Amino acid sequence: MSKKVKSLIERDLKSRVGDVDAVAVINPRGIDGMKNNNLRRKLYDKGLKMTVVKNTLAKRALGGGKLSGFDKLLEGPSALIYGKASIAQIARLLVEAKKADEKLELRGVFFDGELYHGEKGVEQASKLPTREEAIGNVVAAILGPGRKLAGALKGPGGKIAAILKTVEDKAKEKEGAAAPATA
Repeated sequence: MSKKVKSLIERDLKSRVGDVDAVAVINPRGIDGMKNNNLRRKLYDKGLKMTVVKNTLAKRALGGGKLSGFDKLLEGPSALIYGKASIAQIARLLVEAKKADEKLELRGVFFDGELYHGEKGVEQASKLPTREEAIGNVVAAILGPGRKLAGALKGPGGKIAAILKTVEDKAKEKEGAAAPATA
């Protein structure tokens, strides 16, 4: 491959993957055409892409940006999976694909400067919360004490109201029973 072609490929790869901050790496060897297309279709439905890369060109193109340090995952044939989805969603999808096809080799995932090696690393990343789940957990943690406080304030007041209602009902019964007796 000529130097000019390599620089074009590097630029193309940098334009595709340069703005993402998380990437997963798999070994595409051993996956037949149908399974490859099915995997790409699943990825596309989630807004993700898979690009088979030459390791040296990927290291040169992506080594200096947000993904510096992910090059440890590049050994042998490599395919990068990237997109706007969170790394937890990518990892969940890859774990699901691994269950469907045992030949799929998961090399690992990289995000926020952390490297998760191999299948166990991908499984560990799949258990992390997505951005939306993390926000929901924070909101629940914030609202939890307020909900308990409201319950604590409402509980005794409700008991007092029930007691007053019972007293009022008994007083009406006595008035109702006393009125026919005097007539």
